[in-house]
Amino acid sequence: MTMEVRQARADDHEDIVAFTADTWSDRFDRGDYIPEVFPEWVASDGADQHTVVAEADDGRAIGVCQVVALSAHETWAQGMRVADDARAEGVAEAMNDACFAWARDRGATVCRNMVFSWNAPGLGAARGVGYDPAAEFRWAHPDPDEDALADANGASGLDAVADPDAAWSYWQRSDAAEQLAGLTLDPAETWALSEATRERFRAAADERGALAVRGSDGTHGAAVRTREYEREGAGDEDDGEGATERWVEYGVGAWDDVPAAQTLFAAIARDAADLGADRTRVLIPETPRHVSDAAYAGIAVSENPDFVMAADLTGGR
Repeated sequence: MTMEVRQARADDHEDIVAFTADTWSDRFDRGDYIPEVFPEWVASDGADQHTVVAEADDGRAIGVCQVVALSAHETWAQGMRVADDARAEGVAEAMNDACFAWARDRGATVCRNMVFSWNAPGLGAARGVGYDPAAEFRWAHPDPDEDALADANGASGLDAVADPDAAWSYWQRSDAAEQLAGLTLDPAETWALSEATRERFRAAADERGALAVRGSDGTHGAAVRTREYEREGAGDEDDGEGATERWVEYGVGAWDDVPAAQTLFAAIARDAADLGADRTRVLIPETPRHVSDAAYAGIAVSENPDFVMAADLTGGR
């Protein structure tokens, strides 16, 4: 197949919608997000963001992908989609090469992406174009509750306090940091993970929120609030179809044991309630201990984990 990978344009939107509108419609009520965000992607492309399409010889856009700079050395690829009639023709590989080249040109040493664990074709494609496994996470969803308590009588002796330095120190030595390869949700780019820094935790204390679970013998857990946003909910007869929900998102949750998890999630529930949240999500490591700790604490967890993949860009310099 003859194709050209080029900068995306606003007039590609109709072609993009044609091959993405029904992506994963069997899994998500809202369908694929690409048709909705593509115009914004094109309009906001610049020094730190690059959206490409693959154009067939008939002038039709048959693929799309975006790469975003998260830091001086980290980039994030997202939104890789290829039209059904152009699969297995090297389209994904060509777009990926263009994204890697853009990332290298701006000095990046790594490019990461996220693939749903159930998306076997996507996982295979990611490995095929140069990504290796990096980390695995799941979402925990504590209900916002201004009166949430870790236990009935405080028997654990733990409390959650706003202390970004204690939270950062705990994060650095935690098994969660090891399992997540040092990654937490990026504060600027939604659905992206990047390397956590002390400055991120300190900024969270000022702008969003950083929590440390403290006891008489030290710190036993930490969480950092990343963002608040509105999204369309499922709606019901009372709210009406398409009613919006307020979400509060926490870039990571880490803890030593069940009492620490209970204390941390109770603090998150109170924090989210203070912000008027309807829903929350907290990124946690996908390990038997972390997922079962959350479940034991009575916290809902997502049905499936997500995989983070990473590509070393230094070899192509």
